Amino acid sequence: MQNLKQNEIPLHDIKPLIEIHEYSLYYFIGVSLLAAFILSGFLYLAYKWIKNRKKFNKRVEHYKLLNTIDYTNPKKAAYDLTLYGATFKNDSEHHLQAYENMIEKLEKYKYKKNVEDFDADTLHVIDLFKGMIDV
Repeated sequence: MQNLKQNEIPLHDIKPLIEIHEYSLYYFIGVSLLAAFILSGFLYLAYKWIKNRKKFNKRVEHYKLLNTIDYTNPKKAAYDLTLYGATFKNDSEHHLQAYENMIEKLEKYKYKKNVEDFDADTLHVIDLFKGMIDV
């Protein structure tokens, strides 16, 4: 046994080295991508929420302005009703039809230098449209 070199001594209680497959880098990349995907989803939802909140505030503001329009100046009132009413025309088919009827009635109060006061039929159509709106 003395002829054996030190490297050639057989060891019976120590097992040889084995190859270990290391997947921690792949796990890290997967978890990072999943976290980035979830974070981007939250950011998208926050963006949509803020955008809808601004849209909702616009609807509330236009609803208040519609209810405070002064009918003593019919020409300005006709333009204001057209502008602020357009916010609510796409709510449903009935809203669109009522808006178009109102615009048709308001045409004779626009594009002229001097206009007369609103007649009863026009006021009725305006009140009908304003009554349909829900904010």
